[in-house]
Amino acid sequence: MARTDNGKVALITGGGQGIGRGVAERLHADGFKVAIADLNRETASAVAESLGGKAGGAIAVHVNVADKDSVFAAVEQTVTELGGFDVIINNAGIAPTSPLEEITEESIATIFSINYNSVIWGIQAATKTFTELGHGGKIISAASQAGHIGNPGLALYSSTKFAIRGLSQTAARDLAPLGITVNTFAPGIVRTPLMENLAKKLAADNNKPEAWGWEQFTKGIALDRLAEVADVAGVVSFLAGPDSNYVTGQSILVDGGMVFN
Repeated sequence: MARTDNGKVALITGGGQGIGRGVAERLHADGFKVAIADLNRETASAVAESLGGKAGGAIAVHVNVADKDSVFAAVEQTVTELGGFDVIINNAGIAPTSPLEEITEESIATIFSINYNSVIWGIQAATKTFTELGHGGKIISAASQAGHIGNPGLALYSSTKFAIRGLSQTAARDLAPLGITVNTFAPGIVRTPLMENLAKKLAADNNKPEAWGWEQFTKGIALDRLAEVADVAGVVSFLAGPDSNYVTGQSILVDGGMVFN
């Protein structure tokens, strides 16, 4: 963590907990000013304050990523309060289980609006702002191991993550002339509140204890352990920093060896 990106500004959606919080903490340690954007004002504020608040280069921003205007407003607030904008991390998302026979029009609309549409709004808002500020930038979005290979019971979630990879590859080509790189990070199974809920539900659905649910997630991981948030944050740090300036259109798996390309 010796690198310092002094003067750089990053906005992280879903920054109030889990991977988003870990990414915000890592980028702040790297020297970024960070905007913690979240639907939950309290968690966003708590993270920002833990990093020293505005005086320490961290602010809380309320955002509903499913709403285009809200995403644009979050970016505008970031520029106003932190004095610039260089990186957006489209991290917010949900991961409900979705047996094929239970999928409805409403469930499709809900997960795509939060997981996929939000990335479009983030790309649009970031591109507009980078252009107005007269420089390039970095767009980094959360894909998933489940966006590289279909996962049982996660039809909708996997679909949104496959879609994010396709969108990001296209955006990487379209935005390259503007000096904007577009990449995704694809976590495997990470110890987060979201995954804890999935483990509990999997166990409950099979009338098993919670520990059984976690054991099912560990199966098939070459490194024989679940990912920690710091494992993912380190890869995002690389994508946000200067060492990745010649990397675009890529999806970097951070899954301990679940999927090999």
